Amino acid sequence: MDEEIDTRKINNSFLRDHNYATEADIISTVEFNSTGELLATGDKGGRVVVFQREQESKNQPHRRGEYNVYSTFQSHEPEFDYLKSLEIEEKINKIRWLPQQNAAYFLLSTNDKTVKLWKISERDKRPEGYNLKDEDGRIRDPNTITSLRVPVLRPMDLMVEATPRRVFSNAHTYHINSISINSDYETYMSTDDLRINLWNLEITNRSFNVVDIKPANMEELTEVITAAEFHPNHCNTFVYSSSKGSIRMCDMRAAALCDNHSKFFEEPEDPSNRSFFSEIISSISDVKFSHSGRYLMTRDYLTVKVWDLNMESKPLETYQVHDYLRSKLCSLYENDCIFDKFECVWNGSDSVIMTGSYNNFFRMFDRNTKRDVTLEASRENSKPRAILKPRKVCVGGKRRKDEISVDSLDFSKKILHTAWHPSENIIAVAATNNLYIFQDKVN
Repeated sequence: MDEEIDTRKINNSFLRDHNYATEADIISTVEFNSTGELLATGDKGGRVVVFQREQESKNQPHRRGEYNVYSTFQSHEPEFDYLKSLEIEEKINKIRWLPQQNAAYFLLSTNDKTVKLWKISERDKRPEGYNLKDEDGRIRDPNTITSLRVPVLRPMDLMVEATPRRVFSNAHTYHINSISINSDYETYMSTDDLRINLWNLEITNRSFNVVDIKPANMEELTEVITAAEFHPNHCNTFVYSSSKGSIRMCDMRAAALCDNHSKFFEEPEDPSNRSFFSEIISSISDVKFSHSGRYLMTRDYLTVKVWDLNMESKPLETYQVHDYLRSKLCSLYENDCIFDKFECVWNGSDSVIMTGSYNNFFRMFDRNTKRDVTLEASRENSKPRAILKPRKVCVGGKRRKDEISVDSLDFSKKILHTAWHPSENIIAVAATNNLYIFQDKVN
């Protein structure tokens, strides 16, 4: 990221036609699988689109890295809860890939209430010559069968099928905000505002409640759970963040119900900075373990913080994402933007972190050199293989030619969801209904 910043090239972008973009086309989650060969997006219409990376060919070595649509399927449908007279949106809140065990791929997708396990598999052969069925699939009259045939497999055009294997439902009273797969690959957890449930991937009709912060009297409710994630290596450890800006680390070996945390991370508030919006902007919208499992990253409204698991008193590093918005909190509160939930991601080596901002800007922070850069994902300056220019926002005073004034930022264009390839410098950025894939310049 150091010298390469301005030579970063756009690889390709998956753009849906603006004229036909509806609310349902807005991308609501982006996730690479563990090898980076596949990239999945979920949208507000309940669809999942999976992209596959092209293999490198000898005659076209530069083609490697292009992602093309591999499979598209409808994961969730809109539902209605008749008991509570509530509509349940089909919007995909999160997608998590399971590690690949065989030729098929598996992923978990969730909306507000139901988690589904999908199998994505390829088929290039079809069986023919059944004895009890004719070629159209109709059952034959056994009395007309006079000879036995040996069914054979005939080659056919490659088909990619997505089939639902498990449906995990009826376990959440509130909206599911995150799912996380355990490092034992047998269990996963789903989290809503007040509870965290632990599931076995094979068992759909029961889950174990491991965290419950619901008070006996709901009027005493002071905080909600905003995100949760399993430790990447220790299957007994997970963390969850709250709307009060704290992170609790729990150990499932200590007790079946992890209401008592083993570690508590919270930054003491500076009284001189206290304002009406302090509590809202301190709410954590995303929490992510580093790949090494040594650090935690949290995103609140204005900052990204990196925590050392061995130091609970204060964060190791704090990065200002868009400090120039501090003076605009009042209008951001009025247009509801102050409640936007930005996500954050690590690169494969935990040395660079990335998170989104407004005006289709996204930010990268290099933890070693302490350098940072603002880049923009937009149709105007995103021709394939074009080089991204760093952007700057000016606050008051004179504006330079290549700067943009804080007053002319477009708050309807926001980068909430990003993903980083597990081992290479390839990133996926969701800007409303468009998915951009950027990669380091390939010489």
